[in-house]
This record gives sequence, structure tokens and C-alpha cells, in this order.
Amino acid sequence: MNLYSYFRSSASYRVRIALNLKNLPYQIIPVHLVKSEQLTEDYSTKNPSKLVPSLELDNGKIITQSMAILDYLENEYPATPLLPNNHYDRAIVLSMCNIIACDTHPINNLRVLKYLTGELKVSDEQKQDWYAHWILVNFTALEELLKVHSGQYSFGDEITWADICLIPQVYNANRFKVDLTNFPNILKVVENCQKIEAFIIASPEKQVDFE
Repeated sequence: MNLYSYFRSSASYRVRIALNLKNLPYQIIPVHLVKSEQLTEDYSTKNPSKLVPSLELDNGKIITQSMAILDYLENEYPATPLLPNNHYDRAIVLSMCNIIACDTHPINNLRVLKYLTGELKVSDEQKQDWYAHWILVNFTALEELLKVHSGQYSFGDEITWADICLIPQVYNANRFKVDLTNFPNILKVVENCQKIEAFIIASPEKQVDFE
């Protein structure tokens, strides 16, 4: 499989972790978002949203959107499950995922930040305030769920999609220097995940396009 990825993209980071956890071979094809490589005609035919990631399967078919890719991998390669079987437990994990993938990431990603500073002319300080605000609001909600449901990881002692979504978002929060000291359960989960090889080799610093 080919994964069209940008080293700093948290959505791409999610998919890299999942592929590693499921021990699936894949090749990274870098798409440099800052250089607007996602806007080229060639890439746009692969992903009409002009975003990363895109996963190209062995048969040439392409899946876009990180959560759709995770769903495909979960169903196609069930030997290493990353979602609970119990319907309630699964719903809780998906709630955690959605706090990040729906409530946080879409309004803090690169194209939104570029729009804020470009079209809306906000200052770098205002952009930083915007980013930190949504991290703090949504991490506060997530922290409450982790108080109830976390063990070593976000949901008990088994790695799930919740961890796959959380680690990249924390990475970006740290990059933007957001103070996370009020989220001890989040930090506990991050510390435990960062000891696992699948997470380590998925990190931005380990990517072929890292700058």
C-alpha cells in the first residue's frame, strides 16, 4: 500500500500508527502541504479534498479521510483489533475520537490557520490564541472521559483508535506550546503510548520527509 502523507499532518500520523500497530507494510509518498503539493492536478485526482492522508491499496483503489482509512483497516485486517467488541465500549472510544477528529483538528489544521492569517489578517499571537483555545476546550472534555475510562491507555489497558487520535493532537499542541499540565490523564496516556514502537516509528521525526 502507498500512504500519501505529510510528516506533520496529524491525520496522516493517525494512519501511520494504525498501519504500524497492525504490522502492515506500506510506502510513504510525501505530499508537502506547505509547498501546496496537495493542490497539484495529479494529487487532486487522487484526493478531491486536496488533503492528506490518502491510502492507495494494492489494487490501485484509493481511500481518503483518516477515519475512513482506520475503519477500512479495522475491517480488512481484524487480527489486531483497535476497537472494543462491546457496543457501549466502542461508542465511548468513538466519542473520544470525535472530540479530536471532529471538534479539534478540523478547526486547527493548516488550511484553517493559513486562512486566519491570510484572508482574515489575524496576527500570529491571535492565531496562537485560537489554536490554544480549542485545544484547551476540547482536551478538558476528553480529560473527563479519561478520568472514568482510561487505564494505561485512553480506554482501559488496550490500545484503541482513541490513542491513535490523541497522540498526534498532543504532538501538535506541544508544537504550538499549549500548556497541558492540567490534563494528567492525557499526559499519562501519551507517556505510555510513546514507549511503543508502532507510535515511535510513526512520529514526524521518523518520516522520510521530516524537516
